[in-house]
Amino acid sequence: MLKHKNDEIILILTFLLLVSNLCWLMSPKRVKECNTTRSTGKKNIQVFLLAGQSNMAGRGGVFRKVVGGNVTKVWDGFVPEECKPNRKIIRFNVAQKWEEAHEPLNYGIDCLSSCGLGPGMAFANEILKKDSKFGVIGLVPCARGGTGLDKWRNGSLPYGELVKRAKIAEKNDGIIRGLLWYHGESDVKGGNGYKDYKINLEKFIHDLRTDLNSPNLPILYVILPYPTKPFKGPYIEEVRAAQLAINIPNVIRIDAKGLQIGPDGIHLTTPAQVQLGHMFAHAFLTLNNFTLSNTYSFFKFFPSNIFS
Repeated sequence: MLKHKNDEIILILTFLLLVSNLCWLMSPKRVKECNTTRSTGKKNIQVFLLAGQSNMAGRGGVFRKVVGGNVTKVWDGFVPEECKPNRKIIRFNVAQKWEEAHEPLNYGIDCLSSCGLGPGMAFANEILKKDSKFGVIGLVPCARGGTGLDKWRNGSLPYGELVKRAKIAEKNDGIIRGLLWYHGESDVKGGNGYKDYKINLEKFIHDLRTDLNSPNLPILYVILPYPTKPFKGPYIEEVRAAQLAINIPNVIRIDAKGLQIGPDGIHLTTPAQVQLGHMFAHAFLTLNNFTLSNTYSFFKFFPSNIFS
């Protein structure tokens, strides 16, 4: 009789323990911990969109290699200290999920073996270095190499993916803080893109702000550096002039003239990408001090040429 009573007590206690554990597992706090992809309704990720062409996608550390008689491009895998992972920096991957950010940032979005180091990680790490209370930074890579500005018009695939990824990132606890834009290499080579570059870039900015319902979205964009041989860019002056002529509030120009270019004559080296990332960061952090006529240049940021 006593044994039966003890078994009954043990059964009741076990049942209560199971109920207690179930309640804990289903508590709001525990559900949040287990399901990090579900929006909490709190905009606690500081989102930056990274778009444009191959220099934004990242070609730092990429070199030509002969494999099986074919010439291909591969990344050397070198990650400088300024671009190391940080628990406060996350990346919106190709599956549209947040994950720990790491180089190469644009992997899977545009490139695979030839995807190298860009300015994004250096930018985010520098922001956190200057402002430790900035919060979690969410980088949303959207760059696509070889795309002229006509490929970024409203209705095109790259533009549509940029808006789509931005909105999903925003829905998943993000607040969009700005766009980092590096573009123009295709249009300096020829065609008609250079002729209406200013008009088309202004339209891109207007359309993006409209579609993201952010009329004052900060946009930090690069003025192209001068290419070197063997790259041929006969319309570099026209495109640079168009980029320098943009005069829109909360649009900041960053002149890359003077940054080191790799042996292909157009893509920035790894050290140059780090410097550009720092320039983006300092420009963003001092955004309120800029006027319409400001251009953030390499020579202002680094009085002596560190590459000489």
